[in-house]
Amino acid sequence: MGKTLTIQPVTRIEGHAKVLIELDDNGNVADAKMAIVALRGFEQFCIGRAADEMPRIVNRICGICPWSHHLASNKAVDKVYGVTPPPAGEKLRRLMQHLSWIPDKILHFYFLAAPDFIMGPDADPSVRNVLGVLKSNPDLGMKVVKMRQLGSMLIENFAGKVIHPAAGVPGGFSKPMTEAEREELLKGAEELLEFAKFSIDLAKKDIFPKYMDLIENVGVIKTGFIGTVSEDGSWEIYDGKLRMMKADGSYEDFSYEQYTDYIAEHVEPWAYVKFPYAKRWGEFALEFDNPTIYRSNCLARINVCDKMPTPLAQAELEEFREKFGRPCQYTILYNYARLIELLCNAESAVALLKDPEITDRNVRTKVEPQAGRGVGCVESLQGTLIHDYEADQNGLITRVNLIVGSTHNAAPMNLSVKQAAQALIQGGNYDQGLLNKIEIVIRAYNP
Repeated sequence: MGKTLTIQPVTRIEGHAKVLIELDDNGNVADAKMAIVALRGFEQFCIGRAADEMPRIVNRICGICPWSHHLASNKAVDKVYGVTPPPAGEKLRRLMQHLSWIPDKILHFYFLAAPDFIMGPDADPSVRNVLGVLKSNPDLGMKVVKMRQLGSMLIENFAGKVIHPAAGVPGGFSKPMTEAEREELLKGAEELLEFAKFSIDLAKKDIFPKYMDLIENVGVIKTGFIGTVSEDGSWEIYDGKLRMMKADGSYEDFSYEQYTDYIAEHVEPWAYVKFPYAKRWGEFALEFDNPTIYRSNCLARINVCDKMPTPLAQAELEEFREKFGRPCQYTILYNYARLIELLCNAESAVALLKDPEITDRNVRTKVEPQAGRGVGCVESLQGTLIHDYEADQNGLITRVNLIVGSTHNAAPMNLSVKQAAQALIQGGNYDQGLLNKIEIVIRAYNP
């Protein structure tokens, strides 16, 4: 008789999920699904609120990437009101985007993903965690904790809040940066840059080479990808255009406002989460090699971009592509791509803090409520984040549509889980370490 295996909860992810694996009469995997209970309701309860309030409401969607929601919302309201922030206000927003990514990338790699690779995927769960890493390598553990705290405190000391920020405002930024603040932030950003260089060297030397069999065979699926690029095709996370890449590497670029021409959302009866898909590529089906399924997040971003905008990250991208091609389809290498982005964010933050214009006092354009529509888009840590608002003549919200970053990966995560389960479970034989390898695939997406 067949039976169902349940992994609940999925551990070491930034959220809640469970996995259901259906075994047939021979003990092989007939199907596998990842269930996410995530009915939030933000699109409905924002209706009737003043557009000005949206950046302070939607940052509650996620405690991990509140800055991305905050900034996407501010960009959407800018467009509703027809205003453009001054250059210094725009640069302060960009700086907060780069700085806010650094602590989370440290969190995900070292606290959530690394225990599987440092302690081993088959290690006892009591030690396969960040505490086990701390005990096995106290110096590294203390360095990691210190760097994550540093990244968070840089934001808090300047912008007031790391979580649930209010510093961005429609029309720009709420306060200018003083020279003393710039010097403090620059010192911290340079320290984080050194840690980013250390981290990617550590992973390339001591982690990824040991697990190439796992990387090449577990969770691997063939999909398209989505991400933001600048006008010249460079990696971009704050503003630019969207690029949708097919599995063969061909792609189309389009503006944020055109997203509904390229993306549709499918609903499955067993899931609360919606399944975005590339509607120009065919009909959605949750099946391997379905051409409409694409992925977002860090691996997608380094696949779709032509180049990185900073020198150290560009060198790492060239090395990555020489080893794994473009586009790379190895799911577990999201962890590698995440470290390339950690490096790029640190480099970008340093460059912005060396820009003399960032301390200009003019950081905000006056706004007046009016009717309009605005689509604000940034890259969140989990993927391309879209905020689409409409407001009436009093500036009150009449319609909201959100596509949250990790939602893009709902379909590919399910397929990666199924592929991993089918590759690992044969004849009804499984153990705790093997089931953890299925979780490793989910953690790679950082949902």
